[in-house]
Amino acid sequence: MNDSLKHQFQKFENFPKYSEEEMITKSEEFLKLMKSRRTIRSFSNKAIPEEVISNSIKSAATAPSGANFQPWHFIVVYNKNIKKKIRLAAEKEEREFYSDRAPEEWLQALAPLGTDANKLFLEEAPVLIVIFEEKFSTDSKAEKIKHYYTKESVGIATGILITALHNSGIATLTHTPSPMNFLNDILNRPKNEKPYLILVAGYPAKEAEIPVIEKKSFEVVATILK
Repeated sequence: MNDSLKHQFQKFENFPKYSEEEMITKSEEFLKLMKSRRTIRSFSNKAIPEEVISNSIKSAATAPSGANFQPWHFIVVYNKNIKKKIRLAAEKEEREFYSDRAPEEWLQALAPLGTDANKLFLEEAPVLIVIFEEKFSTDSKAEKIKHYYTKESVGIATGILITALHNSGIATLTHTPSPMNFLNDILNRPKNEKPYLILVAGYPAKEAEIPVIEKKSFEVVATILK
C-alpha cells in the first residue's frame, strides 16, 4: 500500500473502565431500558426537541463501517408537505404490495398485527428520518469509489439510532415500503444513494396500543460455547 494512503494512528486511551460489579449493573440497567422499547403506529404530533434528533443521529454516525466509508445519509423531515408526499407515495406502493406483490404466507404473517396499506403515521409523527445507503462515492476526478458492507454498516447505524432515540424517550417505527425509489425523487437524493428505511419518530399518542407479543428466550437466541 502507498504510505500516503495510510491512516494516522494514535494510542487508544479513552475507553471507559468499570469494575465487574459496575459492568453487571450497567448491563442490567440497559437491558431494563431496552425491554421497554416497543414499535408503535400511533403518534402524537407533539414536537421533539431538534437537539435530541441531532444528537441521536450523531450517535448513529459513530457506528463501525466497512473500510470506514460511513455509507449513510440521514434526511430529517419536519416539513408537513414533504411528509404528506412521502405518505401518499408509500401508500401507493403498499396498496400494490398487499393486493398483488406480497406472497400469501407473508400476508398471513402480517395478519395478526393488523397492518394494512394505510400509513397515517407518516403524516402524524412530528419527524421522519429517512436513511439512505450510499453504495459508492466519487473522487476528485469523478471516478467511482465502491463502498463495502454497506447494508451491514447502515443496519448497525440504524440500530444505534433507534436505541439513542429510545434512550431519550422517543418512540419509533421502522417502515420499509417496497420499492422505495420514490424517496430519491421526493428528497432529491443522488443515484449513488439507495433508500434503506424510513424511521418514524415521536411520542406515543394517548390511544396508542401495542400487540401482546413475547420475545424469544435467551436460550433460544443464543448459544454459549466454552
